[in-house]
Parts: sequence; structure tokens; C-alpha cells
Amino acid sequence: MSSRWHSPRTALRAHAAGPVADFDADGTPGYDGDKESGEKDLRRVGAELSDLQEKLFAQGRSGGERSVLLVLQGMDTAGKGGIVRHVGGLLDPQGLSVTGFGKPTPTELEHDFLWRIRKALPPAGRIGIFDRSHYEDVLPVRVHSLVPESVWRGRFDEINAFEAELAASDTTIVKCALILSKDEQKARFTERVERPDKYWKYDPNDLAERAHWDEYLEAYQDVFDTTDTDVAPWYLIPANHKWFSRLAVARILLETMRDLDLSWPEAAFDVEAERERVAALD
Repeated sequence: MSSRWHSPRTALRAHAAGPVADFDADGTPGYDGDKESGEKDLRRVGAELSDLQEKLFAQGRSGGERSVLLVLQGMDTAGKGGIVRHVGGLLDPQGLSVTGFGKPTPTELEHDFLWRIRKALPPAGRIGIFDRSHYEDVLPVRVHSLVPESVWRGRFDEINAFEAELAASDTTIVKCALILSKDEQKARFTERVERPDKYWKYDPNDLAERAHWDEYLEAYQDVFDTTDTDVAPWYLIPANHKWFSRLAVARILLETMRDLDLSWPEAAFDVEAERERVAALD
């Protein structure tokens, strides 16, 4: 692994990052390389990450119960889709599940806010990526006063209990919030309305959300203060440089996978007997 790295899990952990309103979205904490070296390091991370994913998948096929959940949150244009493509793209699709959470459907609204989340959890042996998540129910729901404060504030305890339950059942949780600057968001909106190949990404409603920028920062701060736990840590990812945000999320995921101390499952058959049978084949 490149010597340019210092652990991003230390440099980017939410409780050590200070107020999100003062966060440097243009920085590259823990990394002293440039874009070129970052793209090379991403490929190196991907090679090891792929090997660990295969062990996780093999364990799942052999009765193991472990899974990994990567949660992505961020303002519009922060790069969540790019993380899914460029970090998720490092992995074998058969061992990966990706779910995007938008506005709840009428059916979903008939249930508890965690109902649709539980349905999308990665099964044993898989890595799951959530593009937005259960945190939508304490972020836009709060900013737009869609439910009373007593309801959304009460959800913090529900979320912590839910994530502790997942961790206890062998789902390892990694939560990454992509933080970009207001100027960078404007630049990305500008690109989307000036380039025909980006039109499909542009949603006029996103500009209305931008008007609530400070309210969202306040809501995110409450999220980090309340739900950054050791069993489900939050990491703040500077998102002004897409190459860095992708590398940082990939490296955090890699370090998390390393901690699982994954190994190949033992053979479920008599190895010597099966060797003899294979050797005797015509």
C-alpha cells in the first residue's frame, strides 16, 4: 500500500472532524498525494478489496453470517453516484447489492420508516451500498417539517438501536457523508445545465433544496453528534475533489474489511478422498 496514506478512519472520523459547517471540503486529510497518484492508489485499493470481498462471499456461501453495509449521504451533486460507480465498480457484482432511497412510495409510508431499509439489507456474504438511507428520515424530513420535531428527534434513538442490532447480527456498518462546498455545488449545477450529456442529472428541484443549505448543515450536525457510534461510525469525506472522495471511501472500506480478519472457509468434504476421485477421472 502506498506510503502516502495515514489512516483515513482516524483523519475523517466525524467526532474528531469538528463542526460540519467549518469542514474543509477542499482538503485531502491523511493523504499527501495528488490526483494522478490517487487514481493509481485507488486501483491498488481495489485489488485488495476485491480479494477480501471474495473471502466474504465464500464465507456467506458456506454458512457464514457476516455482511458489510456502506451508507452514503450527502447534499445534491456531492458524488454519491460516483462512489457507487467507482468504488462499487471495484467489486464483483455477484457479491454486491446497491439500493437507492428516494422519496418514500405510498406503500412505504404505510410502514415504519425502517421497514424499507430492512428489506434492502445485504444478505450474508454480501457488501451492500445504500445511496441515501434511513437518515433521510432525520434530514429532509426535518428540514421541510414533514413530521413534528418530537417524531424525527425520536428517530435518533431508533436508528442507534437498529444499527446496534445489525452490528450484533454480524453486519459491519460504515457510514460516509460526502461534504462539498457551496461554490463547488454551484459549479456542478452549472456543468449539468451546460453539457447535454449531463442534462439527465439535473433536477430543478435541487435548487430549492440548496436554499436550505444552513438548515441541512444543522441537521447533519445533529446526525453526527447523535449517531456516530463505535459500532456504526460516521466519516466525513471532503467531496470537492471527486478523485479523493472515491479513494477515501474505498480505503475506509478496505480498512474495515481488513479488520474482519477474513479467511477461506474450510472444505465441507474429505479433501484427500476427493483428490483421489479427481485424479481418477478419464
